[in-house]
Amino acid sequence: MIVRRLAYLCLQATTEGQASHAHVHEIISGLRELGWQVDLFEPAYAGGRAPGILGRLAEFGRVQRRLVRVLRGGGYDALYVRGHALAWPAATMARRLGVPVVQECNGPYDDFYTMWPQARLLRWLIDGMTRSQFRHANARIAVTPELAAWIERETGRATDVIGNGANDQLFRPDAPRPEGIDLPERYAVFFGALSPWQGVDLALAAVAGPAWPDGVDLVFLGDGVRRPAVDAASTSDSRVHSLGTLPYSVVPGVVAGALCSLVLSDRQGDWGLSPLKLYESMACGVPVIVPDRPGSASTVREHDCGVVLDDATPYAVGLAVGSLALHPDKAAARGHRGRDAVEAKYSWRSRANATAGIIGSALR
Repeated sequence: MIVRRLAYLCLQATTEGQASHAHVHEIISGLRELGWQVDLFEPAYAGGRAPGILGRLAEFGRVQRRLVRVLRGGGYDALYVRGHALAWPAATMARRLGVPVVQECNGPYDDFYTMWPQARLLRWLIDGMTRSQFRHANARIAVTPELAAWIERETGRATDVIGNGANDQLFRPDAPRPEGIDLPERYAVFFGALSPWQGVDLALAAVAGPAWPDGVDLVFLGDGVRRPAVDAASTSDSRVHSLGTLPYSVVPGVVAGALCSLVLSDRQGDWGLSPLKLYESMACGVPVIVPDRPGSASTVREHDCGVVLDDATPYAVGLAVGSLALHPDKAAARGHRGRDAVEAKYSWRSRANATAGIIGSALR
C-alpha cells in the first residue's frame, strides 16, 4: 500500500475545548486511520497562552520556514492549509515546488479582522493574499455551501463542502456522567466558546425571562469574552451554573444528561452555520434548539432532531425549552433521530473519508 504523506498547516493555534482543536485533530486522526502519514504544523504556543502580535507573527514565520524546508526535500505529497491569510508564503512555495495544495475555508475575509483588528489598514493586501491562496489551490473545501459559493464567486474555482462533525464514539447517549461535578436534575446545556455571536446573551436573557420553565436549570461549559457575564449570572441566579472549561473527554457526559442543547450560534452575513456543538449534541441523542439560519436550521429540519426558532428572542427560547420539558417522549424521539443522523452522515469518520477523497483527487 502506498502511504500518502500530508503536511497539515494550521496557523490558528489549537486549544483543547475549542471547536478548531476538535476539527483539526479529529480530521488528522481520521486520515491517519485511513493510512495517511500526517504531520501537523502549528504554532509552538498551541494549548498555552499566545504571545503578543509580534511574537505570533514571528512564530508564523518559524513554522512556515520549517515546513518549506521539508517540502523542498520532497518530504510530503500534498499540503493541507486551514485557511489563514498569513499562510500565503508556505502555500505559494508549495505551488512553486509542484506540491498539490488543498485549502480549507472556515469563514469570510472579515473573520481575520475580528482576530487582528489592526490589520484593517492593510486589508487590500491581506484579502488579496487570501484570495490568491484559494484561487491557486488544487482543491478547496468550505464548511458550508454558502462559503463554497462565496469562494467560487471570488475565484471562479469549484469548491467542495465538508462541514463539521462529531466524534460519535466519544459523544454518545450513554456517555458517563462526570464524577465530582454537581449537576442539576433537569437542565438545558450551552457549551463551547462563550463569545457574543454564539448566543450567550440570548441564553442568559432566556433563563431570566418569563417563558423559561420551572424546574429546569441552565448549565454553561466553556470560556470566552462573555464568561464574566455567565459567572455573574451563576452568582445571582441559582438556576444558572457555570462549569468553565472541562476536558474534551468529560464534556459528553454533561451534554448527554441534558434535556436539550442551546445551539444559538448566529453571525452577520449569510455564510451559513456548521457549529461543532450542533453535531456533538445530536451525537449525544439530545434535541437541539437553533435559530432559523442557513446550515444549522436546515440540518435540524432535515432530521427533525430539535426546534428551529422562527424568531430568536429570549421568550422564544424559553418556550422551546418548555415545550421539550413538557413532552419528554417527543424530545427523546428527536434526540434519537439526531443520533441516527450523526452515525449516518456527520461523524468525523465520514468527514475524514470525504477529505481524503478530495486530497486524493488533488494528487491525481
